[in-house]
Amino acid sequence: MQTPYELTLGWRYTRAGRASRRNGFISFISGVSMLGIALGVAALIIVLSVMNGFQKEVRDRMLGVVSHIEISAPGGAALPDMRRTVAEVAKHPQVLGAAPYIGAQALLARGEDMKGAIIRGILPEYEPAVTELAAQLASGPLGRLKAGEFGILLGNELALSLGVREGDPVTLIAPSGQVTPAGVVPRLKQMTVVGIFESGHYEYDAGLAMIHQEDAARIFRLEGPTGIRLRLKDLHQARSVAADLAGMLSGDLLIRDWTRQNRTWFAAVQLEKRMMFIILTLIVAVAAFNLVSTLVMTVTDKRADIAILRTLGASPRSIMAVFVVQGAMVGVIGTLAGLLLGLGVAFNIDTIVPALERLFGAAFLPRDVYLISRMPSEPLAADIVPIAVISLVLAFAATLYPSWRASRVNPAEALRYE
Repeated sequence: MQTPYELTLGWRYTRAGRASRRNGFISFISGVSMLGIALGVAALIIVLSVMNGFQKEVRDRMLGVVSHIEISAPGGAALPDMRRTVAEVAKHPQVLGAAPYIGAQALLARGEDMKGAIIRGILPEYEPAVTELAAQLASGPLGRLKAGEFGILLGNELALSLGVREGDPVTLIAPSGQVTPAGVVPRLKQMTVVGIFESGHYEYDAGLAMIHQEDAARIFRLEGPTGIRLRLKDLHQARSVAADLAGMLSGDLLIRDWTRQNRTWFAAVQLEKRMMFIILTLIVAVAAFNLVSTLVMTVTDKRADIAILRTLGASPRSIMAVFVVQGAMVGVIGTLAGLLLGLGVAFNIDTIVPALERLFGAAFLPRDVYLISRMPSEPLAADIVPIAVISLVLAFAATLYPSWRASRVNPAEALRYE
């Protein structure tokens, strides 16, 4: 099968040799455009993959403490019929585990130090079914929470700020006080620190405390759990499952999935990803539109060739196709090179970053700052495919004006001085 001459000529102009100084310069500019596209595409893939990795790392740490769905009664009151609610929830095929809890806020005091905390009253035998953190603590500190002994588990940052260790007493101050003849007196209860946990997420390590559910009911004067925490088979289906449960469950209940509980954080990450995508796409755009100058110079240099082709019967559309092919080749090769480079770095970043740290003697991710010591990366097709398409579209768009200009060359005018 014979190759169309437009494709042959376009490819020949793309790899123009250095027979003349002008041809050599055009080839150099074409190579720079190709390199710029490749670097821009690679930078986009690497940056977005690292951002996806960080998002997944933080999400996994967050979901180690937070359940996929929480069902609670309005105003922090006890669920009116907990057993019926659990039975109705268990009918959904996505639900893997359920655990009742009591959620409240209180102050923890140790000497002159006082910190606000989220108090979670749990049943140690049920909690491992809904969170990874509880599953990790099941054979250790979680088993030390016993009803009536008023033990408490503290996040490591919270324990550090209070200056307590395992076995030390802390005072829990409930928000609602007791009414006495002398006025309202805060309700205090001395608790014993039976364990300290580390979830890897600062917000929960610095503000979460867990106690036995029966102890929580006594302290906060509740008749039962204030809600139910659920674990799902697929965490990405949490929003649709929450909508299904809202239609299934009877009574006035609040249903929140994990994406709504941390909506601000996820919205900020998505906004940051969009802005980085736009900013780095401009790099690809600059490199792609360097093709305009490359093709304009090629058209000027090949005016005689264009004129000869026209006199041999080539149509303006064919002449235009030759230079579209030249620009498209630069865009395709640059995009493919960028994809290979970007994916190569993104999939091997856990090897590349430690090598760079050893080379420069620096830690890019200090564990005491970022809580993780390795650079995470997660390339997603949803990011990579748009990057490749946009790069190709920009490269193609950059060829249109020079190609149209080539098709308008007058053969007689071009050959006059040849």
